[in-house]
Amino acid sequence: MRILLLNPNTSQGVTELLLSTGRTVAAPGTQLIPCTAPRGVPYIATRAEAQIGGVIALELLAEHQHEVDAAIIAAFGDPGLFGARELFDFPIVGMAESAMLTACMLGRRFSIVTFARALGPWYQECVDMHGLRDRCASIRMLDGAFQSISDVQEEKQALLVGLANRAVQEDEADVIILAGAPLAGLAGKIKSQIPVPVVDQIAAAVKQAEALAALAPRKATVGTFRRPDPKSTIGLPEALGRHIEHRGGNGNGASQKETRP
Repeated sequence: MRILLLNPNTSQGVTELLLSTGRTVAAPGTQLIPCTAPRGVPYIATRAEAQIGGVIALELLAEHQHEVDAAIIAAFGDPGLFGARELFDFPIVGMAESAMLTACMLGRRFSIVTFARALGPWYQECVDMHGLRDRCASIRMLDGAFQSISDVQEEKQALLVGLANRAVQEDEADVIILAGAPLAGLAGKIKSQIPVPVVDQIAAAVKQAEALAALAPRKATVGTFRRPDPKSTIGLPEALGRHIEHRGGNGNGASQKETRP
């Protein structure tokens, strides 16, 4: 099984962190294919940046669609996720969605803990997008700057533990989600310091992607996630333009994947 690990941020160091963490939980035979945005911002933190990241995610999914069995959009706000599910016929999961749905299996309400206040509004809208407002106890964010996006979890570890414990004590969270791609792998390091389950976002996404790929769901041909009818395009990258125009494949949403071992 081949799963595209798509980081819509430009930080290669964050991609490597996501990859190393994802590999710790991947099943034997699962290959994670890392992919980093070639343009954009080092880390997405605002609505506008999420729109940019979503477009880049669609471009990269179109480019790699015939090489993989499933894909992960590995930014916590899930930029481009619903558009990707509409366009493509293989399972695509969001890192936030996977973490939140996994948390819902572990407790009644979860709290999201992250490293920057700027992320709060976007994360709240992501919770709402997935229909999980009633399951979200709180979103707690650290104040203050950090030195490096690649090293933020080490720099802020003690503060994040404190914030998570406040969410448990004051917000009655049953589960903690450490949110933001730069925090990948931190859950395993600090879970003994927090008295409720702690969900690692990329670990959850890898297991959800594996499960969906194994289930082999069909692509919808009716409803809101059916593949849109062909439409002419101007100026899009070749792979995305070709897919939107239904040039190549069989034209009904079922792509022709390459034979893989």
